[in-house]
Amino acid sequence: MALGLNVSEPEEACSDENCPFHGELAVRGQTLEGTVASTDMEKTVVVEREYDVKVPKYDRLMKRRSRVSAHHPDCLDLAVGDTVRIAETRPLSKTKSHVVIERLGGEE
Repeated sequence: MALGLNVSEPEEACSDENCPFHGELAVRGQTLEGTVASTDMEKTVVVEREYDVKVPKYDRLMKRRSRVSAHHPDCLDLAVGDTVRIAETRPLSKTKSHVVIERLGGEE
């Protein structure tokens, strides 16, 4: 099943119904890149993004970070420290409305 994004399908198959490759979950909206900060929850990872915000008063940049909960399909093997790409979906739970679609790199 094609996602409409330039992402290769994982070689491993899974039976997760919320997998965008092997299930029925449709992706839409924005895609984000970040680092996996936590894999403690079942079928969920926390992806952390760091960005700079300009502070006009001091004419400097300030670092900010945001943490996004994303669904972790069974076919992707993720660990803390991996760089991943996530895509927006319909709400899957109270805090999850993104799904991991690609592992870009990280700790081997």
